Amino acid sequence: MAFNTASFLFFLFPPLFLLYVLVPGRRGKNAFLLIASLIFYAAGQWQGLPFLLLTAVLSWGAGALIPRVRARRALLALVLALELSMLGVFKYLNFLTGIVNGLTGLSLPEADLLLPVGISFFTFKAIAYAVDVCRNEYAAARRFSDVLLYISFFPQVTSGPISRFAAFSAQLEERTPLSAAQSARGLRRFTVGFAKKTLIAGLAAPLADAAFSLGAGLDCRLAWLGAAAYTIQIYFDFSGYSDMAIGLGQMLGFHTPENFQYPYVSASITEFWRRWHISLSSWFRDYLYIPLGGGRWGTARKCLNKAVVFLLCGLWHGASWTFVLWGAWHGLLSAVESALPLRRWQRHWPVRLLGHVYTLLAVSLGFVMFRAATVGEAVTVFRAMFTGGVTAASTLALERISPAAWCALAAGGVCSTPLGSWLWQKLSGRTWAAALSYLAAAGLFALCLLAMAGGGFQPFIYFQF
Repeated sequence: MAFNTASFLFFLFPPLFLLYVLVPGRRGKNAFLLIASLIFYAAGQWQGLPFLLLTAVLSWGAGALIPRVRARRALLALVLALELSMLGVFKYLNFLTGIVNGLTGLSLPEADLLLPVGISFFTFKAIAYAVDVCRNEYAAARRFSDVLLYISFFPQVTSGPISRFAAFSAQLEERTPLSAAQSARGLRRFTVGFAKKTLIAGLAAPLADAAFSLGAGLDCRLAWLGAAAYTIQIYFDFSGYSDMAIGLGQMLGFHTPENFQYPYVSASITEFWRRWHISLSSWFRDYLYIPLGGGRWGTARKCLNKAVVFLLCGLWHGASWTFVLWGAWHGLLSAVESALPLRRWQRHWPVRLLGHVYTLLAVSLGFVMFRAATVGEAVTVFRAMFTGGVTAASTLALERISPAAWCALAAGGVCSTPLGSWLWQKLSGRTWAAALSYLAAAGLFALCLLAMAGGGFQPFIYFQF
């Protein structure tokens, strides 16, 4: 179930929140949240629930046994192999089957398996828990219900952010008391995310779809516009989801880690990944990059480690050569940046300005591969971007772009910068500013409902991962 559906907005969350407020005691609220989270997941896709439960059982069992056995690393390796195998079967089996068929000339049939919603996210949370217990036995949960709630917590289960158990479990024991002011702030944050998804990403999506579906009729104008539109769309789609998750958690008394920090103002790919999908970046840093050696063994090894991490990051996003190439592209650029003295160069403002231009261009080109259904489709878009020409099909498509779509792109460009945050910091100490922000949120919520009624349901992009 998605946050931007009428069933969640009007029929599931309001009674859930009211019951949560009425349930007495911390343990009672935790038990209620666990039940509500499992219902939320099952309402969206009940077939994936057994695999979520199995993942939780494996990690909890590992956490219970690891402190008691000598071969803790062997036990950890076994549990991780089981969890990654389950992820691999559902997500990569057909991809591997296609590779084998292509290399051998066989005609092995594809497996007709339904991908459990959020499996990439809850598997990584489960892995993080098991590894943290192996590193520190005091991190183990006392109750299975705590691990299950951590993995299935409904604001995070489908698309993150990927929180850590130590921080989450501390809030199970003691968290911010519920209050009207806190709930209002959480609802305001939720509404901001709702508006990002509906009013910016939703209106930019048809532009990107038009460019990537035009094929041979695509020209350089629409190709660049489509790439820019998708760059706007994916950021506001995913950061909108993250804002909604953070807002829901805040309404329930939980602190959810931030997932985005204005990534499009970055001056390098390295900086971009410190600002983009922060919870995933930190996961790969802590559980793959550092164990591989990080940058401790020289520049060459550091570059290799980064290339490996980004290649696997691309595969994490999907079983397709387009995702592999997207990960390889970011790995290549990140490795090159590691080999260059960027920090010294970026002290000079002309170099840093060029860095901003280069990063935004590199990210947009990468998202062409990310968005394309096939490598051939990505090549078609790239060819149109760099070979010029004007086509009648693209001219017709450009003429059909609505004023609302142009406004969404402009709003996306402005809201991608810290300008709004800077203005809020300047005004946040004034009473009228807070009141105005809530009125603005109410207006945005109404606009989102109108857009939903007119445009229908649009799933979050990261639900497919």
